[in-house]
Amino acid sequence: MTRLLLAALSAASLASLAGPAAAEVASRSENAFRLTFERPVTASPEAILAAAGRPAAWWSDAHTYSGSAANITVDLQPGGCWCEALPGGGVKHAETVLVWPGERMVMFEAPFGPLRGIGADAVLTMSWADPEGGAARTLKWTFVVNGPGAGAMADVIDGVTAEQFGRLVDHLGGAAGS
Repeated sequence: MTRLLLAALSAASLASLAGPAAAEVASRSENAFRLTFERPVTASPEAILAAAGRPAAWWSDAHTYSGSAANITVDLQPGGCWCEALPGGGVKHAETVLVWPGERMVMFEAPFGPLRGIGADAVLTMSWADPEGGAARTLKWTFVVNGPGAGAMADVIDGVTAEQFGRLVDHLGGAAGS
């Protein structure tokens, strides 16, 4: 199996095992870390999938190269680009590797920002589960990163990723009390 496939399967497995933490550096070593984020949202499965493909609606301008999240697009097809337009060019932040609406999951190979500079393998898995008797469903992100010295970056990347996750939850109508 390829390293990407192993990382993707690992991320999917870990996502199903993670506890109900709102945001957490779930594990860390010198060269790896795993972040987990989980919150209830009121949006439909279709709205969640649509929002995953439109980060310009919820991503922070402060965490872009161009200064504007409006320049970000995502093609939700395997091989699709999570890209940002720049004057005269652009940047590929991530690549879509899995879109599985029936399983309510989207996965990206996503060495965002400084992770690309260290040659890290990074997989962001977004999943959403139906509620058990409630109106809200659970939105979950699992971000698994492996690369030289990556563990030292976990807290900083956790902060940025937690902000983006929170902005998506707010966009999707975070459930009361979440």
